Amino acid sequence: MDKQEFLAWAYDDLLTNTTRGVLAEYIVAKALGVDHTKRFEWDRYDLEIDGVGVEVKSAAYVQTWEQARISTISFGIRPAKGWDARTNVYAVDTKRSADVYVFCLLEGEHRELIDPLEVAQWTFYVLPTSELDRQVPEQKTIGLGRLKALLPRTCSYDELAAAIHEAAKINRGS
Repeated sequence: MDKQEFLAWAYDDLLTNTTRGVLAEYIVAKALGVDHTKRFEWDRYDLEIDGVGVEVKSAAYVQTWEQARISTISFGIRPAKGWDARTNVYAVDTKRSADVYVFCLLEGEHRELIDPLEVAQWTFYVLPTSELDRQVPEQKTIGLGRLKALLPRTCSYDELAAAIHEAAKINRGS
């Protein structure tokens, strides 16, 4: 068996929801300079930098399948009993485990023009988890309009690391 052949077979379509989600995590990891650490599937949050837990969510208007119309943008924000991959222990309380949420929107409405590897085609919305907990504590999903109403920091790839660090400070009250 060949690993590269497998990866091409399984993950070649970057518009597929699950693959796009992992790609968004990788893009954020690259922006933070933590792409050298391996990804833990199902961990309590997606990334960690300097003790800051980062949850990455992705959405796109265009999907891999044929669509009658573009998708309505929505992100999952459900509080949960987080599982720590390093200790194999679930949290006692149901909550949002990360300090910061990064909502990654792959822009574009024409499939032939979309390249998920082109970071300029993504818009990032960064929000301290405390803001979600304060304004939408029990909510399981959030649409783009409601997300924007929470006044996240909207940024490009180049601004992403600074926005995450800023949101972490707000979340921790410093």
